Amino acid sequence: KFYHHLFWFFIGMIPIAFVNNLLKFGLWSIGLNFRIRLTQHLYTKYLKGFTYYKISNLDNRISNADQLLTQDVEKFSQSVAELYSNISKPLLDILIYARKLSGSIGAQGPASMLGYLAFSGFFLTWLRRPTGRYTILEQRLEGEFRFVNSRLITNSEEIAFYQGNRKERSVINASFERLTKLLRKSMKFRFFMGIVDTMIAKYLATVVGFYVVSRPFLDKNSTRHVGFSKDEIMQDYYKSGRMLMNLATAVGRLVLAGRELTRLAGFTVRVTELMDVLDDLNNGKYVRTMVNKDTSNSSNLQPNSGTLIEIDHLIRFENVPLVTPNGDVLVNSLNFEVKSGTNVLVCGPNGCGKSSLFRTLGELWPLFGGTLHKPAKEKLFYVPQRPYMTLGTLRDQVAYPHTKEDLKRLGVSDD
Repeated sequence: KFYHHLFWFFIGMIPIAFVNNLLKFGLWSIGLNFRIRLTQHLYTKYLKGFTYYKISNLDNRISNADQLLTQDVEKFSQSVAELYSNISKPLLDILIYARKLSGSIGAQGPASMLGYLAFSGFFLTWLRRPTGRYTILEQRLEGEFRFVNSRLITNSEEIAFYQGNRKERSVINASFERLTKLLRKSMKFRFFMGIVDTMIAKYLATVVGFYVVSRPFLDKNSTRHVGFSKDEIMQDYYKSGRMLMNLATAVGRLVLAGRELTRLAGFTVRVTELMDVLDDLNNGKYVRTMVNKDTSNSSNLQPNSGTLIEIDHLIRFENVPLVTPNGDVLVNSLNFEVKSGTNVLVCGPNGCGKSSLFRTLGELWPLFGGTLHKPAKEKLFYVPQRPYMTLGTLRDQVAYPHTKEDLKRLGVSDD
């Protein structure tokens, strides 16, 4: 008979292992699908118009958009999936064991455990408040450290000519030191918070569970076990104790889920901030901390207060001020006209507004007043100051920004 049960136990391992890994696969799928939808939603806003340019050149609320769009979104999606797992199973266990215990020791036992759940959850949530702030600061400093390293790669030739390796090392070390200093503070906080979590959610919950289950058995006035033998009382105590211990374990897991919820709140703030900034930029609003304190010339100038009129074969500036995103007025009122077929050379010293003129003409910078007549964006072609090498083949570079499918639709071949 022993070998018979052992055989069926071995057979049962196969579906058990399948179900356990199927649950894990479901959680991975939830996290991946959530990340896919959130990433697609964010990139739809990020690549709408010139938002990807404005978020780093016009608005300075977000310093590292790549960090938010990649690593923060991945961690946010993973935290959401894990939170679902950490909450759904304990809740189901609490409902099952509370119902069973209500019929065996009365509703007072499960009610006491649920009351302890509410009290401990509220108390631990109050203690965990700094966790969200630490999460936000950690991701921000991680983004800054990632930025200084990518900046070194991007400008490696210029830095090599200047022999600036010592200076760049000090910049990277300073960024890394700020990150590690915060991580040490966060580790200390999580260490002490982990002690409190373990005591309240695990050990104290067990103590409360034993106390609750012992009351019907130790109360001399209780009529629950009248006529029961010692073996029946012990069997009832063991059964009720096991169920209440499982209920206490589920309560502890649900309390500890608040720790992940607090961490998720930090990622939620980061992702929500990105979504708000993208919405503002797509609506023509941007926020920038002005470095120039002298705003006497630009105090009356407001972004997007000018008028843009699309017209073919003509470029005309009428009383258009050239203003940098920092609020510096380069030209108070620009007036000129260029008709189709006319060659114009714009020259002047550094900082006089040559590049600013084309950024305004290309609609990268907002109009601060006046009227601008110009062809539609798709009817003008701009050559940037720095060459851009796209990813792909020579055909992709020559045809950029058109794709191979665009060329086929336009009837353009390699010949």
